[in-house]
Amino acid sequence: MWTVKSANALVGGLSAPGKMPCGSFSISAFLCKTGSLLAKIANSVCSKCYARKGRYIFANVQAALTRRMTVLARALADVEFRAQFVSAMSYLISRKPWFRWHDSGDLQSVAHFKLLCDIARATPDTMHWLPTKEGRFVTRVDIPPNMIVRLSAPHIDQPAPGGFAHTSTVVSNKADATCRAFERQGKCGPCRMCWDPTVKNVAYYKH
Repeated sequence: MWTVKSANALVGGLSAPGKMPCGSFSISAFLCKTGSLLAKIANSVCSKCYARKGRYIFANVQAALTRRMTVLARALADVEFRAQFVSAMSYLISRKPWFRWHDSGDLQSVAHFKLLCDIARATPDTMHWLPTKEGRFVTRVDIPPNMIVRLSAPHIDQPAPGGFAHTSTVVSNKADATCRAFERQGKCGPCRMCWDPTVKNVAYYKH
């Protein structure tokens, strides 16, 4: 049914973050609910958000983020289109070992998270990673075993949030960082810690 071209056309295309070994699906960081509030607070992890500057604010990138958000909103509002979206995304993701949700942006609602979970269930051979600050949306949904949801601590040097199986933090001391991407020119390299269900917390060095 699908080709790569037709599936990409339906979902609005995937993003290709240079740091990671896989594609992603991103929307504008300016639409983040919790993140937009944290962006106004000094020493929050969102106060210098990488997805609110640099190449992310180029006109062509913003157009792509807006296009994906438009498609996502339609999938959340239209049951028939939702099924097509799940099918097309599953086609693009299947047979790939890793996938990250939201290298830019975050969950908009419980329905949004349920949609991502349905895609994860449809691609059982792919490990999905979702970093989020929207814990209120994820606690009400059964998470597929091939999806690692990491709740992010809101402030730099803040302890990991409690009550979640997987978390992430941001630290100001390189020695405290378990993610060593800064030693590899900002790239994951061979590391797959973020997707690893045995790793409870990933500590990133601040951008």
